[in-house]
Amino acid sequence: MQAFLKGTSISTKPPLTKDRGVAATAGSSGENKKVKHVPWVEKYRPKCVDEVAFQEEVVAVLKKSLEGADLPNLLFYGPPGTGKTSTILAAARELFGPELFRLRVLELNASDERGIQVVREKVKNFAQLTVSGSRSDGKPCPPFKIVILDEADSMTSAAQAALRRTMEKESKTTRFCLICNYISRIIEPLTSRCSKFRFKPLSDKTQQQRLLDIAEKENVKISNEGIAYLVKVSEGDLRKAITFLQSATRLTGGKEIMEKVITDIAGVIPAEAIDGIFAACQSGSFDKLEAVVKELIDEGHAATQLINQLHDVVVENDNLSDKQKSIITEKLAEVDKCLADGADEHLQLIGLCATLMQQLTQNC
Repeated sequence: MQAFLKGTSISTKPPLTKDRGVAATAGSSGENKKVKHVPWVEKYRPKCVDEVAFQEEVVAVLKKSLEGADLPNLLFYGPPGTGKTSTILAAARELFGPELFRLRVLELNASDERGIQVVREKVKNFAQLTVSGSRSDGKPCPPFKIVILDEADSMTSAAQAALRRTMEKESKTTRFCLICNYISRIIEPLTSRCSKFRFKPLSDKTQQQRLLDIAEKENVKISNEGIAYLVKVSEGDLRKAITFLQSATRLTGGKEIMEKVITDIAGVIPAEAIDGIFAACQSGSFDKLEAVVKELIDEGHAATQLINQLHDVVVENDNLSDKQKSIITEKLAEVDKCLADGADEHLQLIGLCATLMQQLTQNC
């Protein structure tokens, strides 16, 4: 019986001819090529230097090098999501063209191994290679290569020190571009060998314009108020804002994106919860305070996020004196350091709220 059933199941399938099989394969591969899902951060990354927003000084220097002037060693520093990596990659693509880009550019970031051995071998070997080849489109090609060291502030001091001699020795054929968030973590001998450019946090207007452009191209339904709130929670980080916008679009499934959706995705603590903490502290009841803190932790809110939002609320609070603000702010700094060192969130938040209660109840 089973054999009979198996036989019928096989016979009911239509015969697959060779031509049809090839056609089906070609069709499916064609569909795969058409449907290419790319994160919007990569999809809308600047393709040329002119598309870089709000960084006029850097763009001016890079444009001069594109016109034929020499390019110095560069050091880009500033907050995340302001376009540091995008800027140098866009400039390198314009300098070398798509064919020579892979041959002339070496990019290493924090995900790669970048100890002293890598600097001595990989970077040094690449820097020593002679430049060759010309652009197929006939445009002039600069006689040097570019080494991009992204997140250079996470490199060890020994690895940074090993770069010094290579930067000087191979200056005829190689230019270095160091990218970091904190310039204080780069050793002085390296910073003195580079032209330093500070990337400013993007203005709200610039971010709103870029997000509206993306929303229009992707047919996303979001109001101007929603865009403004998205900019506020991303704190000058355009990459974060674009990621939140894409996540919110996927979550709503074509409906209009509301503020609550953005709040949930961004991990922002709702204003009502912050007001609840202040109300519990003003009541003077430690039991109420502990219940509010426990509820916050049970809901999965991050303690570091609470510290950032509390700081903004305390600074803008007109009912607190300058002395009270300074005491609370000092406690916020202590708690932030303790959390970074791995302290218990519950105890730290209880201690913070107890200090807040002492200062708020003084006014009563």
